[in-house]
Amino acid sequence: MSKAVTSFVLIAVFSGLLMALSLAVARHGYPFGLVGVRRLDAIASAQNFLPLAAIYFFSAMLMMILPLKAASIVLVNTADALMWTAIALLAAIVGSVLARWAFGQSSILNTLGDWRFLFAVAIVGCHLALNSLRRNVLLRSLAFSGFAALTLCCLFWNFMLR
Repeated sequence: MSKAVTSFVLIAVFSGLLMALSLAVARHGYPFGLVGVRRLDAIASAQNFLPLAAIYFFSAMLMMILPLKAASIVLVNTADALMWTAIALLAAIVGSVLARWAFGQSSILNTLGDWRFLFAVAIVGCHLALNSLRRNVLLRSLAFSGFAALTLCCLFWNFMLR
């Protein structure tokens, strides 16, 4: 848990510094600053978490039914990587938004109120709870059903609520 928090904070600080540098360069009239801002803004969207969540929940669903050896392969090669990707992406978004706020764009904080950021929180929360979900058969069966429903929702449901 502390490794996840440390990673989140460091990535948020680094992306915030890069956004601040890009905004400062753009403020001085150089067009390269706008290129940096656009590149950092390209990842700063809550909709980027939907495909990540679908893949993560599918891998979690598989881990509930696979034998221990196969489940550990899925955990190490898929679920861990997706959890760290969600943390990195969320931290980059938070750092970029805070840098824009520091440069006087106060309305940008509304971006963090998007409910689709809950998918990133769900990925991290499920990852932390995976070990306890595999302990008994009832929890494993319920988790399998829940992860299947979450996978299908992330893939096919239209989340166009604003």
